[in-house]
Amino acid sequence: MLSRTAECLFWLARYAERAANVARGLSVAYRMDGIVGQAGGEAEEWRALLTASGGEAGFHRKYETVTPDAVVHWLVHDTDNPSGILACFEAARHNARTVRTALTVDMWESLNDSWNHLRTLPPEATEGEKLPDFLSWVRSRVMLFNGAAADTMLRQEAWRFVHLGTMLERADNTARLCDVRHHQLSPAADGASEYVHWQAALRSVSALRAYHWVYRERLDPKRIVDLMILRPELPRSLVACYGEVLETLEGIAVGQGGRRGECHRLAGEIHARLRYGRLDAIFEQGLHDFLTEMIGLTARLGSEIESFYIRG
Repeated sequence: MLSRTAECLFWLARYAERAANVARGLSVAYRMDGIVGQAGGEAEEWRALLTASGGEAGFHRKYETVTPDAVVHWLVHDTDNPSGILACFEAARHNARTVRTALTVDMWESLNDSWNHLRTLPPEATEGEKLPDFLSWVRSRVMLFNGAAADTMLRQEAWRFVHLGTMLERADNTARLCDVRHHQLSPAADGASEYVHWQAALRSVSALRAYHWVYRERLDPKRIVDLMILRPELPRSLVACYGEVLETLEGIAVGQGGRRGECHRLAGEIHARLRYGRLDAIFEQGLHDFLTEMIGLTARLGSEIESFYIRG
């Protein structure tokens, strides 16, 4: 496969996954804003969402204060935000168009139809009570794309680069979402005041029901961290995502005659650390320090993958 094709497949998957992650985060922030507002407290969900999306600095260069309307516009419509939903769909569709022959018809149509709808979307379509329906639509469109890839692509190199991009982006998102709530997820957190934040952490990775299925206990911060980081049963946990990243990289290496590089070693090291990691050790290191390190390692791995397969 040409390196240009690999790059487009890798990034179209990352952008599609990022759009869904932003939509999921906005859904949680919208819900939490109503809950915290009714309780008479100050909502910090919008600020936390900006931090998790990696766009806080860019937001503050353009907007004076953090308000729900400003954050929604920044994360949905603003063309200055490369991680906004519209920008992600446009970038995904551009990459897909570049390598259209490497995609199945179902994959192309899911992205192209989504973009054709989004580019004519007026700002008022995401205002007020219309926002949840729009965000649900975004998540469903990305699930349609992922389903098309899973159901219709040959399990060859093209599929592996799509899957690799999806899993790496998902791992980064889970680490960031957990990190912005590390104070609420500490063992000393007060259950009475933090319970809604624990729910929000699980909802942000679509895992509230999964938590109750796995633990069959009331919400507990240590168990939430365990689920989001160390439990392979959860598709969005760090260990599950890195297991897929490692397996996919190995599949690519086998298909290329066993050629491996630093990205393979690093992916194996990260996965081993998560697979054999202990929850107590994470809290001894400090949850924030651990997650910050994971975010940095994920970024480094992405660069190593591009260096070996795209720029190499």
